[in-house]
Amino acid sequence: MKFVDEAVIRVEAGDGGSGCVSFRREKYIPKGGPDGGDGGDGGSVYLLADNNINTLVDFRYQRRHRAERGQNGMGRQRTGRSGQDLLVTVPVGTRVFDEETGEPIGELLESGQRLLVAQGGFHGIGNERYKSSTNRTPRQSTPGTPGERRDLHLELILLADVGLLGFPNAGKSSLIRQVSSARPKVADYPFTTLYPNLGVVRVGQNRSFVVADIPGVIEGAAEGAGLGIHFLKHLSRTRLLLHLIDIAPLDTEENPADQVRKIESELASFGGELIDKERWLVLNKTDLLDPEDYEERRAAIVADLDWEGPVYGISALSGEGTQALVYDLMQRLEQIKRGDPDNESDSSGANEAEGSEWDAPDEPDSGPWHPLD
Repeated sequence: MKFVDEAVIRVEAGDGGSGCVSFRREKYIPKGGPDGGDGGDGGSVYLLADNNINTLVDFRYQRRHRAERGQNGMGRQRTGRSGQDLLVTVPVGTRVFDEETGEPIGELLESGQRLLVAQGGFHGIGNERYKSSTNRTPRQSTPGTPGERRDLHLELILLADVGLLGFPNAGKSSLIRQVSSARPKVADYPFTTLYPNLGVVRVGQNRSFVVADIPGVIEGAAEGAGLGIHFLKHLSRTRLLLHLIDIAPLDTEENPADQVRKIESELASFGGELIDKERWLVLNKTDLLDPEDYEERRAAIVADLDWEGPVYGISALSGEGTQALVYDLMQRLEQIKRGDPDNESDSSGANEAEGSEWDAPDEPDSGPWHPLD
């Protein structure tokens, strides 16, 4: 399925039905009086969040959404039927803006949540409502008011707990394949990942979190280089970022620490609070180095960056060190959810691949949710 995370649609609420001018006309009942009924209210347009939808691609083909109009009032004091509300299903995580003014209207963060985006018109009044002791034969009524009509800009931001950040071929897709049942494309050339992927990582009974993998960011992305920073917005709702770097690049003259600084620059150019999010440094492809070479390069990178946060060494291909990383991530996310701002995970690097003895509990594999498969 094609991944589309932005769309512009037109929503039109139903007009209210007009009131009726009518008089009672029956045999043996002279001067029966007014009996025109009111019109019905127009239907409103709501956006409904649905977990079963993961892209806005359908709105590329169906851009206009119109609710039902209210029925006009009728004689014999009969009120017109109200128009049915229109529910337009969108993915969870959708933000809604007014296309003309850019004003934010709302966002849908939970499945089943509804957002009113176009109010239906109010019904008109029939002449029966105008009768009085001094106005026995009213001939006035009011038309229904028109429903709201507006253009909406929909923007999908994926909901994830952990975001993967790094240059192309740093091993982000390999890592998400290793720790979840998500199966993004993996190949030996840059920009293999062309759209975000989600994977659910299960740590234990009723303990899991969602990881988001986005296309690689390169230097100059803010100016449109590579795939640009278009997909960085999908990390804005994450609680924590994993910054993956290739500790054994093919270009031996390339300094991995420089990659970190380049991406930090792009995060700052992107704006918002992304640059201020908690980040862990993950050194990938440790299986390509001897233990002595790995320790030497790790120390050099940490010193060059003056890195004070957690540092992990893993091999996303073989799975070395990933269990310890996943376990510490789960602990940290539970701390954040409890409102604990301090990072109490082991940031000294002691939980490296070589020293990890933690094993995930055996569970039946129910298969994690991967919305983009």
